[in-house]
Amino acid sequence: MGFMNKFFRVGFSLLMAFCLSLGIITQPALALTAQQKLVSEVWRIVNRTYLDETFNHQNWAVVRQKVLEKPLSDSNAAYTAIQTMLKSLDDPFTRFLDPEQYRSLQVNTSGELTGVGLQIALNAETGKLEVVAPITGSPAEKAGIRPRDRILKIEGIPTENLTLDEAATKMRGPSGSLVTLLIERDGEPETEIRLTRDRITLNPVVSELRVSGQGTPIGYLRLAQFNANASTELANAISSLEKKGAAAYILDLRNNPGGLLQAGIEIARLWLDSGTIVYTANRQGIQGSFEAYGPALTDDPLVILVNQGTASASEILAGALQDNGRAQLVGETTFGKGLIQSLFELSDGSGLAVTIAKYETPQHRDINKLGIKPDKVISQTPLNREQIGTTADLQYQAALELLNENSVVAGKT
Repeated sequence: MGFMNKFFRVGFSLLMAFCLSLGIITQPALALTAQQKLVSEVWRIVNRTYLDETFNHQNWAVVRQKVLEKPLSDSNAAYTAIQTMLKSLDDPFTRFLDPEQYRSLQVNTSGELTGVGLQIALNAETGKLEVVAPITGSPAEKAGIRPRDRILKIEGIPTENLTLDEAATKMRGPSGSLVTLLIERDGEPETEIRLTRDRITLNPVVSELRVSGQGTPIGYLRLAQFNANASTELANAISSLEKKGAAAYILDLRNNPGGLLQAGIEIARLWLDSGTIVYTANRQGIQGSFEAYGPALTDDPLVILVNQGTASASEILAGALQDNGRAQLVGETTFGKGLIQSLFELSDGSGLAVTIAKYETPQHRDINKLGIKPDKVISQTPLNREQIGTTADLQYQAALELLNENSVVAGKT
């Protein structure tokens, strides 16, 4: 009997030890903190959608593992960790936006902001903060800031230490407040420029009926940006100019930094009865396309003005109309941004912009870092606002000459 009791005691002890071991093995993993969840949320979005399936030739899972190994005490620590993770992709257009930056971007694309009025980008080759274009009528434009200017400092803070969105946030602020920029420009010494921030209404369209030297009524349209209002405003302007008797058009996309992809597609449809507008390809190489289905608002002849500040959605529009034979381009080779970003709202109100695709023109031209070459190349020194569309504007004058030389308005004068 004693033997049996001893056997059961030993057996019971072994069983308990096994159960305890099993309990340790099957214990659920510790729950992620809110900060770790945010990092993982960003990682999953990039893992699912990012254009480069090699993630800049690195193991993307290992990147997440290294980031999560470090303690994340608060939201700022999580944001820094996310920025570090994204920086490894070496893509300035894939970026994290904190809640304030995300709201600012939404305001920007919706049609109004408060700041100095600069569209900026990080130069992929030099890493420097570069002006794509000043917004028409903005404090930056009035101060003479030009496309391709480099912003070295904002309020004395070197921009090499700032992300794209941190730089944009530092330049935004209450109307009437001041901000100082240190500007570098080719062939000139560094210049400090002091700007007064202002409320900038992003009404993207300027339209006017003009008369050429031959007496032809010309519809002049200047489009400053592809925001949510752009397609509707441009359609209204074209319809108005048609009623006034416009026989040909000049569409000015100079210093237009782009904006919403859909706005660029919708505006191309205003000019085309049919044809492909743009092809897109994701990392699987799957191509999608956007088509024009007509009718166009006008079949009148069209010349488009472009320069180095013509970027992104502007290049989609210019490439679509050039490749479809709908318009001729005059000016300088465009900026060369052939990548498409999608914006994701994150669980804590912050945002994430991710490069999800690249685009090609209807003739399958990849213009990223190359730009679009105009049919007629005309270079000129930067103009002030009052000189645009005047005799001092060599590119505008060349557009008028091109319309007249080709007799494209014959029978419509």
